[in-house]
Amino acid sequence: MKHIARKRFGQHFLTDGGIIDAIVDAINPEAGQPMVEIGPGLAALTQPLVERLGHLTVIELDRDLAVRLREHPHLSVVESDVLKVDFRTLASQMLAKAQTPATAAKIRVVGNLPYNISTPILFHLLEQVDVIEDQHFMLQKEVIDRMVAKPATSDYSRLSVMLQWRYDMANVLFVPPESFDPPPRVDSAVVRMVPLAQPPDVHVKTLETLVQVAFSQRRKILRNTLGKWLDEKGFSGTFDLQRRAEEVPVAEFVALAQAV
Repeated sequence: MKHIARKRFGQHFLTDGGIIDAIVDAINPEAGQPMVEIGPGLAALTQPLVERLGHLTVIELDRDLAVRLREHPHLSVVESDVLKVDFRTLASQMLAKAQTPATAAKIRVVGNLPYNISTPILFHLLEQVDVIEDQHFMLQKEVIDRMVAKPATSDYSRLSVMLQWRYDMANVLFVPPESFDPPPRVDSAVVRMVPLAQPPDVHVKTLETLVQVAFSQRRKILRNTLGKWLDEKGFSGTFDLQRRAEEVPVAEFVALAQAV
């Protein structure tokens, strides 16, 4: 029976064989690697991934799709909202069962993320990044543009800073709307996210608040936004507040959070 895409889950199913092959090649799955796919849908990516891996864990919220996926002999299905999944627990369970436990200390994560909750998913994974080897996600292209943006560009934002302090990221593939059924009204792309091996030691909540304040009024110079916040914190160091938030490199935001 044909599955009808559900708007409330933000479902757009990938149907273009050439794009699917290109995504799988970008992920480069190898036999025995512990991998999680978020939102497998109609298994367009799932099947070629399983063929290379041997086994795959999938997270699916849609009950009808989860039932269908459970019929596959090489899938472990977690029927849940991904935002409620504890990836540390999942990783320990997967690594205990992995065919190559000696070489696999972390899990790989892939998925065609629902556009309506892609940013919350990225931040949910950021909190548990210590158990993740790498991430490959298909997202709205404009979201990926913000993720990988450089300072002093219009796309550079809070999202850029909060992900770049922890990941090395690259836009690896463009995906046009006609690759999906139903076609979304936006262009898509695939991002590769590799956690930094030696990330800076920073209090994440402080960095998060600092960056949020800085970008709250991005057209204003930081003296009018971040300056007041730093005064409240009793910050006595030096930081150039005669700039807009979009002009400050990630490393400077991190250094400021460490100083505060």
